[in-house]
Amino acid sequence: MIQSNLFQFEDATDWQTVGEGVQRQVFGYDDKLMMVKVKFARGSCGALHSHAHSQVSYVESGAFEMTMGETVKIIRKGDGYYVPPFTVHGCVCLEDGMLVDAFSPARLDFLPADSEQYTL
Repeated sequence: MIQSNLFQFEDATDWQTVGEGVQRQVFGYDDKLMMVKVKFARGSCGALHSHAHSQVSYVESGAFEMTMGETVKIIRKGDGYYVPPFTVHGCVCLEDGMLVDAFSPARLDFLPADSEQYTL
C-alpha cells in the first residue's frame, strides 16, 4: 500500500509542469484515492484523454471550456464535474484558473518513481 504524508502544505509541495501553461500539485493519497490541484494559464489546454480512474473535479477559480465525451460546457468558479472511467475529456482554459481533482484509485502515474512523499 502507498500513502502520502498525513499533511500537505502548499508552500512545501512541488508544482510539476505537465504542459504549456499547466502545472499540478499532488496532495493527499493512498492507493484508493488522490487529490491534485491543477493550475492553468489562460489559453492552455488539458488535452483530450481518458483513463481507468473515476474523477471528480471542482473549479477553484477561472473559467474553462470542458469537453466530456460529445458534450461541451463552460464551467466557472464554484462548478464541478464527474468523469466516469474511460470517458474522453479535456478542457481549454478561458481565464487563468485552478481545478481541484480527486481520483479513485490514485493516479500512480502522477508520482515520481523516486518520490519521498509516499511509503510502500
